[in-house]
Amino acid sequence: MKARAKDVGLLATAKWPEQYPEGRVPEVAFAGRSNVGKSSLINALLGQKGLARVSRTPGKTQLIHFYKAGDSLVFVDLPGYGYAKVSQRVRRSWGPMVERYLLTRQNLRLVLLLLDARRVPGEMDMQLKAWLEQRSIPYVPVVTKIDKISSGKRRNCLREISGALGVEMERLIPFSALTLEGKGELWRKILEEVGES
Repeated sequence: MKARAKDVGLLATAKWPEQYPEGRVPEVAFAGRSNVGKSSLINALLGQKGLARVSRTPGKTQLIHFYKAGDSLVFVDLPGYGYAKVSQRVRRSWGPMVERYLLTRQNLRLVLLLLDARRVPGEMDMQLKAWLEQRSIPYVPVVTKIDKISSGKRRNCLREISGALGVEMERLIPFSALTLEGKGELWRKILEEVGES
């Protein structure tokens, strides 16, 4: 699926609930470590290269960004976690800001939990997974940057991530913003979860 250019765009940038976009359009949130590829994934899914700002510097996304993804869906780019070089004040504000969104936003239908193919899930990844499960918030684990793993090592890589995460390997969706591997599968999963399949 590729949204038409006129149907996508930045809707809002927010820190507080009163700054969230109005309306009842279903939302899919993108969560994960700093520099895991959230903005690149949004751009790849929507077929719009410069829509979500991509930076080589981790920790650039410090607010919640809402993107129109067609007429009946909104993508939500959450600030990444785990980057030590931002100020303590900024780091302290991220947790409550993201938690507030995840707990209070009635439009939220699905969280994409992004995991870097080159890393075993870390403590913060595991905490977010457990937090989502405890609150019965649906999530899909997406393994980004899969193009960085050779085809011969890919199965072992996915097995290691699924084992650390404690989920079946079949639940993982390998994705590459470069080659677009996994794009169709991820779109199908998103539409299935938001009730548009």
